[in-house]
Amino acid sequence: MIGIVVSRADSASVHIGEHLRSLADWDEQVDEDRPDADGGGTFYRREGFELREFDDLHIYLDDPAEAFASDIDLVAFVSRHSGETGPLLTAHFTGNFGPADYGGEAGHFARACPNAQRAVVEALRTHAPDGYEVGIEATHHGPTQTAVPSMFVELGSDESEWQDPDGARAVAAAVLDIQGVAPDTDRQLVGFGGGHYAPRFLRVLEDTDWCVGHIAADWQLKSMGSPDENRDVLRRAFEASAADVALVDGDRDDLAEVLDDEGYRVVSETWVRETAGVPLGRVRELESDITRIEDGLRFGADIDAETYDTVSLPDGLLGEAQGVDLDDALDAVTETTVAFHTTEGGTRAVGRAAVTEDGYDELVDRLCEILRQKYDSVVRDDGRVTASVSAFDPEAARERGVPEGPAFGKLSSGQAVEVDGETVDPADVARERVVEFVV
Repeated sequence: MIGIVVSRADSASVHIGEHLRSLADWDEQVDEDRPDADGGGTFYRREGFELREFDDLHIYLDDPAEAFASDIDLVAFVSRHSGETGPLLTAHFTGNFGPADYGGEAGHFARACPNAQRAVVEALRTHAPDGYEVGIEATHHGPTQTAVPSMFVELGSDESEWQDPDGARAVAAAVLDIQGVAPDTDRQLVGFGGGHYAPRFLRVLEDTDWCVGHIAADWQLKSMGSPDENRDVLRRAFEASAADVALVDGDRDDLAEVLDDEGYRVVSETWVRETAGVPLGRVRELESDITRIEDGLRFGADIDAETYDTVSLPDGLLGEAQGVDLDDALDAVTETTVAFHTTEGGTRAVGRAAVTEDGYDELVDRLCEILRQKYDSVVRDDGRVTASVSAFDPEAARERGVPEGPAFGKLSSGQAVEVDGETVDPADVARERVVEFVV
């Protein structure tokens, strides 16, 4: 059940509330036990939702969740957004990394609902009118004491949008679309750094299956002060996000050191992207058995295999195959392994890999196929791959009196040449080259 908070002090909120009631059938009820100003009096219920109105601005409400029925799972504050951003639909969580200048308590946070935020952002994109952007914001302002997870869903950014029926209807429809969505998932992180509108963390929502809880933008980290002296604030942010992973935007070694010391995993955006869709238990196993993602671990097509063995890749054969066709060789490794070690930004496989029972043999066979693009014969036998090719031999050409220069080029490309009235065929100046690779 989702509790929807409408503030009578916020014209956009009232406007969104009107559209909420017009988009669905509601049961009008009366709560005589609470003052009308505090969510009592007339309120509205329908399957999955309860909507109540309050006199005060959202940011100054202590805990509006108290006004709702006991089966409320999360609270959605429908609100205006103020800023110089043009038409914008946005969502964010509430709290204060530093002083409480706009409601709530300094250094405290309302419980976030990262999975619900992901869902509402997707819904906002679906319903956004032409000309509206959709985004998220860093954590800012009150309230900080909601008894259940909560988020703001906003219409911005000035009076013209606050009175726009299409914008208000979009926010209302997006909130109704998240009926039944759980507040949390098992893949949530806390964000640090960057601008207020958090483009890096929006990319995480758009491109991965990770959800983002509280975000401390650059200005909030500055207002918080020393990470070492504000460990309690950082701990509250993770607790309120139901997360133990941190994504840090920018170089903040002091912050990363404190977070690591507190037991939180500080990761890169690459780590977040690479782990998308991969069970986190499997991620931990493979990082332990092979290497960390930041050091080149990449996941293969067999990632869901029940068991795997850790082996050394056939680096000689693999290196030769990568020299023939780098993309095909990387595809071969990806499609036959559980995970593998890479270098050069994930473009070259090397070192160790996790494979299923048949995965290693499949990989070797795939690499042999790539070598056949270059070699006349490629044979795998008794732990070895032998490749042979008939190639132009400059010394043999010299012995036949062929002058260096264009004639060498023709012979090496398979064309016959004339030397002192005699035809020299490529086969006459070729030698077989044989290479072996241990597999």
